[in-house]
Amino acid sequence: MGTRAWVLALLLLSCRPDGGRTDDGDDPFRAERLAMVEQQLAARDITDAAVLDVMRAIPRHLFVPRSAREYAYGDHPLSIGHGQTISQPYIVAYMTQALQLRRSDKVLEIGTGSGYQAAVLARLVQHVYTIEIVPALGDSARARLARLGFDNVTVRIGDGYRGWPEEAPFDGIMVTAAPDHVPPALVEQLADGGRLVLPVGTEYQELVRLTRQGHQLRRERLLPVRFVPMTGEAQKR
Repeated sequence: MGTRAWVLALLLLSCRPDGGRTDDGDDPFRAERLAMVEQQLAARDITDAAVLDVMRAIPRHLFVPRSAREYAYGDHPLSIGHGQTISQPYIVAYMTQALQLRRSDKVLEIGTGSGYQAAVLARLVQHVYTIEIVPALGDSARARLARLGFDNVTVRIGDGYRGWPEEAPFDGIMVTAAPDHVPPALVEQLADGGRLVLPVGTEYQELVRLTRQGHQLRRERLLPVRFVPMTGEAQKR
């Protein structure tokens, strides 16, 4: 399916009469979503056309609590419960762009949350494997993604610190919570040429990109960020 076709299909999907439907059977947030892309993303440094198209198409308001839908397209993170957040749209787009994705890629995400980032990735790559440590969030995200037609996402409940070795290697790995160091298992699960994008740090956090080049690893510092801490094995060193 071409890019134009799946964008149209996804817009229609967000209006269908099932659990993913908005209250009035239409998409009252479309104008806000388009404005979000132009003002928060394209007006900054998000230049990847595919990323911009996906962010225009995916109904972000269906990935936040109903009580927060009116704020879904604001330039800020939102609470999704259980001490977790959905990142601000700019950070979602920036991290996605930083992975330098290809359609044939297989991607691992650590920290499923509400499933929004996984949905964005799913429209850009062949398959997304995503791990969530909070069972309630993981189960909810799995059901939401299935309901909205994202059939190339596999959700696992568990500790993402060790990655998903049986599905490795991955062309891209994204971590959406901050460990105080780079988990070694994630580096090991990168394919040659693979990219790992994650926030690292405690009081001061920095988004970094690691790229495997044969037996070498190239590390780039991208920008200062603030994410919720990564829980589980990452805290045990």
